[in-house]
Amino acid sequence: MSVEQQSQSHQKAVIYCRVSHVKQRNEGDGLHSQEHRCREYAASRGYVVETVFNDDVSGGGDFMSRPGMVAMLRFLSHHKRDNYAVIFDDLKRFARDTEFHLVLRKRLATYNATVECLNFKFEDTPEGKFIETIIAAQGELERMQGRRQTIQKMKARVEQGFYVFKVPVGYRYEKSAGKGKVLVRNEPLASSVQEALEGFASGRFHTQADVKRFLEARPEFPKAASDAVRNQNVTNILKRPVYAGLVEAPAWGVTLRKGHHEPLITVATYHRIQERLTGGVKVPARKDIASDFPLRGFVLCADCGSPMTACWSVGRWKDRYPYYLCARRGCANYRKSIRRQVMEDEFQTLLEKLTPAADHLRTARAMIEGMLTHRHSSLRNDAQTHKRRLVEIERKIEQLVDRIADSDSPSITKAFENRIRKLETEKAVLGEKIADCGRAPKAHGEKVRTPLEFMASPCTLWNSPRLQDRRMVLRLAFAKRVSYARNEGFRTPEISFPFKFLEQISRGENVMASPRGVEPRFSP
Repeated sequence: MSVEQQSQSHQKAVIYCRVSHVKQRNEGDGLHSQEHRCREYAASRGYVVETVFNDDVSGGGDFMSRPGMVAMLRFLSHHKRDNYAVIFDDLKRFARDTEFHLVLRKRLATYNATVECLNFKFEDTPEGKFIETIIAAQGELERMQGRRQTIQKMKARVEQGFYVFKVPVGYRYEKSAGKGKVLVRNEPLASSVQEALEGFASGRFHTQADVKRFLEARPEFPKAASDAVRNQNVTNILKRPVYAGLVEAPAWGVTLRKGHHEPLITVATYHRIQERLTGGVKVPARKDIASDFPLRGFVLCADCGSPMTACWSVGRWKDRYPYYLCARRGCANYRKSIRRQVMEDEFQTLLEKLTPAADHLRTARAMIEGMLTHRHSSLRNDAQTHKRRLVEIERKIEQLVDRIADSDSPSITKAFENRIRKLETEKAVLGEKIADCGRAPKAHGEKVRTPLEFMASPCTLWNSPRLQDRRMVLRLAFAKRVSYARNEGFRTPEISFPFKFLEQISRGENVMASPRGVEPRFSP
């Protein structure tokens, strides 16, 4: 055995393998094939392979973005005296970026490590370094060209109305004939997200914290390790236009437009959500006892007008008793407790008084259906108006696109793009309005069936175990918060318009004018 072979037989080595994506690791054999070739190379050289480092990310050329590479450098930094050999399958696995390639070579040199590649021989000569640099630059060129082609294809897809990014919660990708991968509803997640979005838009969920608690209660919704939904995830869901059937890519200059996937909510609902978010909806404090005291914060103290709070009181024998109370200093009823059962029983009685008679409900239903039928006769005119506006918007968009092409000012171009974005949004809203105008009166009648069912028996929803249902009763049945006097009970509440409407019917009052108007008919 020669001296060189004896020195090689004691050489320690590590192997580095990399594929560009997790999918290649799971579905392919790239990592195992690379490791097998590197081990055969090490065996032929008499090297002792101590460990293997793997990566399944690209890193965009930056080797410090690869966990496996970082781990290998940390390992070599602690074993500088061992003069390890670092074995690569191919130079492209090293660093597909000229700058990072040279930096990595220097970093390994500081750790007294030598680099050996199966498909390339490193030479410490001017010619060898030149060829090494050229090959590294070639790898960077291929990476950048591949990235450019990928972005161009994705941009073209978005321009055509297809969503191309990471699949949003509630959707999944499905191959469609002639369209490629398209977003489709992923049940039961889609229904949960839809309910959360519509609930926030309607006010059923007052805050993002209410949405968060609702999603946490859904077993199918993905959660963090702590079994909680992250606040940022809730914000992202509320802000994403994809749930309204829209797609955009601002970074690529693609403005908002209608997508080919099925929306979970309407564009109008999406805009109501954005208005509520920009309006500064705040997260409430102390969610810990909210489910125990559904009237907390809704009932006002009749003496001072402050919202009443609630608490659990511990008795002599460590028993816990629930109470409502006024917490405002200076109030005559300050800290004077009212048993929860007493207040909530009186509130139940208040709801029972709101329940209308069956014949009054039938009268209300007949009147509403008549209104809807009359409304449908005018919807066709509304549809024509919307279509004319749609044509006008499309013409304006074409004009703005032409102005962008003629403009050399970045600020003017940005202003035009913002205007196009607003027009595209208005265009989507008009499309929904036109579709809504084409629906039959029966479809509109379905919209009033649920609230009429609630009005027929508000106590049924109030007795639900879900806090969201009980809170919804408070918002639907009353126009304002109700006042409670400690020794008198609830004061006369201001009920919501639907219950006022039914109350007027029960009194026999005229509540609605004829569709022809209040003026007498003119006879020629």
